[in-house]
Amino acid sequence: MEEAPTLDDFRAKWVAPQERRVLIGQLPDAGRSVLLVRDLEEMQDFDLYDVLAELGYGMQPRTRVERAAAFGYKHTPWLSAMPPQAAGAVRALASQFAKAGTDGLENPQIFATPGMRGAGGLAALKLAGIPAQVLAETKRRMFTA
Repeated sequence: MEEAPTLDDFRAKWVAPQERRVLIGQLPDAGRSVLLVRDLEEMQDFDLYDVLAELGYGMQPRTRVERAAAFGYKHTPWLSAMPPQAAGAVRALASQFAKAGTDGLENPQIFATPGMRGAGGLAALKLAGIPAQVLAETKRRMFTA
């Protein structure tokens, strides 16, 4: 991919919604081709990030569930440094990713999901800092997991 010559470049663009939309829009057939690849390769359990990272960079793809589990494991020190309620909210975000991928993390109703409500929602996330920044860092870490 010319627009993202390295996996790190791709990841940085992927976590920024506007940059990701531009990136996908530059794919053949305005991004619909990657949806077709995901269907043909029977990768419905994978986020588009993993489909594209495999195609463009040879990265071993992970299902959404595998990626969310790896996030929880690999970023335990980061989560442990947070107040427990905030860490619970971030884990609820990871759970939402396991269900719905990147789109699930960016759903405006994410704080109304049962998992987030049960974890304390936006108030719990605020304990870790500015919610938008915590969410962005969670996404960045999700895709490095």
